[in-house]
Amino acid sequence: MFFRSILSAAVIAASVTCAIAVDISGAGATFPYPIYAKWADMYKKESGLNLNYQSIGSGGGIKQIKAKTVTFGASDMPLEPKDLTASGLVQFPTVVGGDVPVINIDGVGEMVLDGPTLADIFLGKITKWDDPAIAKLNPKAKLPSQAIVVVHRSDGSGTTFIFTDYLSKVSPDWKSKVGASTAVEWPVGIGAKGNEGVANNVKQTKGSIGYVEFAYALETKMMTTNMINRDGKNVAPSAAAFQAAAANADWEKSENYFVILTDEPGPESWPIAGATFILMYKEPKDVAAAAAALKFFDWAYTNGGPAAEELHYVPLPAVVVTQIEKTWTTIVGPDGKPVFTK
Repeated sequence: MFFRSILSAAVIAASVTCAIAVDISGAGATFPYPIYAKWADMYKKESGLNLNYQSIGSGGGIKQIKAKTVTFGASDMPLEPKDLTASGLVQFPTVVGGDVPVINIDGVGEMVLDGPTLADIFLGKITKWDDPAIAKLNPKAKLPSQAIVVVHRSDGSGTTFIFTDYLSKVSPDWKSKVGASTAVEWPVGIGAKGNEGVANNVKQTKGSIGYVEFAYALETKMMTTNMINRDGKNVAPSAAAFQAAAANADWEKSENYFVILTDEPGPESWPIAGATFILMYKEPKDVAAAAAALKFFDWAYTNGGPAAEELHYVPLPAVVVTQIEKTWTTIVGPDGKPVFTK
C-alpha cells in the first residue's frame, strides 16, 4: 500500500572523498510522506541511492532530530528562530500543501463549511449533521439527523498544528479553550495515529469527520468538504487553491523561513494551507550523511516538481530554492566548510 507507516528506501550515498556507503535517516511529518515516498522511489531508480524516512508525525520528528538520532527531522510546524538557535538547527521548506476536512456521510453530494462552524464541530458544540449552522451553509443538501463523530490525531502532528492554527484564527472560543499546537487537549472525539490513522477511522465510521493532508484524501477516495475562505468565497481543495494561499508568503524576508499559511486572503485561497519543513544541524556529527541528505533534497528541488504537482502539492518557486541553497552553506563540518556544494 502506498501509505506505508515507514518508507524504507535506504539512502545510501557515496561520500565525496570516498566510496563508503552512508545511511541517511529521516523522521517526522506524515503530511509530506506521500511526496517524500515518491521522490525516494524516483531517486533510487535514477541514482541507485535510497532514503529511510519514518512517517511518525512532526512531534516525533522534532524530538528525534533534537536527540540526534536521525540525519534530518521533518515538521509541518516551523520552529521559531529562537528555538532553532538554541538547538543549533537549520530549517527549510520543501513543498506547500493543504489540510482538508474529510467526512463520511451517506446521501450528501457536496458539503461546504466555514471556519466558525468547523471549530464548533471540533469543540463539541455542534453534534448533529442537520444542525442549523450546517444547514444554513448547505441549503440544498439532505442532511441526516445523525450524530457527528469527531476524529483527530492522537500523536504530535504538524497537520494538527496547521488545522488548530486555522481554527484559532477563525474562532475566539477555540483560541481561548484549545489553542494551536502539534498536540492539544481535544474537547471531543476519537484519537488516531498519523494521517493514515485518521483517514482509516473516518472511512470506517459513518457520520464521522476528521482532517488529513489532501493527498491522503485523494489516495483513499474520501469525501472532502469545501470551505468558506477569509474573503467569503466557497473554495474546493486543490493545488491551485494551495498555491493561491502560498502566493502571500514572503519567504525572502522571513527569518528562518518561519511562515504560516493559514487563513490567507484572496478569493481563491484555501484557508487551511501550510508548508512542510526539514530540520538539520548546523554542525552535524555525521558529515557524510548530512551531505547525502542535502544532495537528495537538491535533486528533489530540481527534478521533483512534476511529481509534487501530481500529488497536489505546490513546489517552491525557484527564487526560494536559490535562497535555501544559500542557507545550506551554513551547514558545516569540523573544518568550517559547507558539507555540500553544488
